[in-house]
Formats: sequence, C-alpha cells, structure tokens
Amino acid sequence: MELVLDLYLLPYDEFYPVVCFDERPCFLIGDTIASFPMKPGQVAKENYAYTKHGSCCVLAMIEPKTGKRLAHIRKQRRKKEFCAFMKNLALLYPNAKKIRVVLDNLNTHNFSSFYEHLEAKEASELVSRFEFIYTPKSASWLNMIEIEFSALSRQCLNRRISTMREVGQEVIAYFKERTEQRIKIDWQFSKEAARKKLKNHYIKVNPMNLK
Repeated sequence: MELVLDLYLLPYDEFYPVVCFDERPCFLIGDTIASFPMKPGQVAKENYAYTKHGSCCVLAMIEPKTGKRLAHIRKQRRKKEFCAFMKNLALLYPNAKKIRVVLDNLNTHNFSSFYEHLEAKEASELVSRFEFIYTPKSASWLNMIEIEFSALSRQCLNRRISTMREVGQEVIAYFKERTEQRIKIDWQFSKEAARKKLKNHYIKVNPMNLK
C-alpha cells in the first residue's frame, strides 16, 4: 500500500508516467416492454420486466495527473485482451522510458500475457516498456481507475443497455470527452495519513507499531 501511495505523490514525469488500469464487467440488459415515454419535469421510467443479453467488459486506464484515458470494450477479459490493451497503451507514450502501471493481482495481469500472444522479440520489447505495481488484495480503493469507473457507472451506464456495440459507443464517447476536458484526479491520501487511519492494520503486521 505504501509503495502505491508514494508513487501517487511523485511529481509528474513525462518519461515515467503513472497510470491506473483495471477492468469492469457490464451486463447487457434489454426491455421486455418499452420504457414509459419521458415527460417534462419527470424522471425517466422503465418497466420492471427486462431481458438479459449476456455481458461484456470495459478495460480502461487513466493517467491521474494529466487526465489522459484509454478504454477498450471486449467480450471477455483474458490474457489476450490484456496484451492488446497494453500494446495500445504503450503507443500512447512513445517517449516514455518506463510506463508505471498500478493494477491488481488478477492472473491475467502479468508479462506472461505478452509472451503467450506475441512473438518472443515483440513480447520482450513490450515488457521493457512497463513496470507493474500491484495493489494489495482487497484494496481496490487504492487504484484510482476505480474512481473513474464509479463516475462512469453513475453518468453513463446507469440505465439498461442491451448490446455491446451500444456500450462501446457510449463508453468511448464518455472517455473521449473527459480526456479532452483534461479531468484529473487530485489524490490526497498519503502513507502518513494511512498510518493514522489504518493503525490497527499496522499493529497486526507488527506490534511495534503500537508506539
């Protein structure tokens, strides 16, 4: 946790950008009965009956200090999709010496994904572009992409969407607009604050932290 918190507080460095990555499932839900027509001054209403059309996945990243974003919409979130996303991410930073990525410990989130879907030379070159920094288990709040996913859920995906194509159109437009507006994340939580607010956890790790 402290490694991630220290990383967030480093000054911006275009040669060592810090980005946050994760995936979010999206369930495809359609109407069995057409929604009620909207009326002036009233919220939209929809019938309780619905149909399920499977699911898809949003793979996304944000660079908190610049507001740069990237999103893919895919049917699944396998190693193949992770590798393809990271290839595109690398293209966004052609001059970076190392792209530092904060992500969780999902079994697809490692360099084996590159070697299993690219020739060894290309995989090795892609590996050299990245440094992966993993969040602790049960600590998704440490990953700032979760803040972006929360906003995405409230402002874009808070209604029934029945097809992956429509999800893609909505999400890509949403991320494009927020990138153009350079909406950033001002992270304030430091390791000093963590040692106060999460003192009981520090004590569990080492009783010396009682002092």
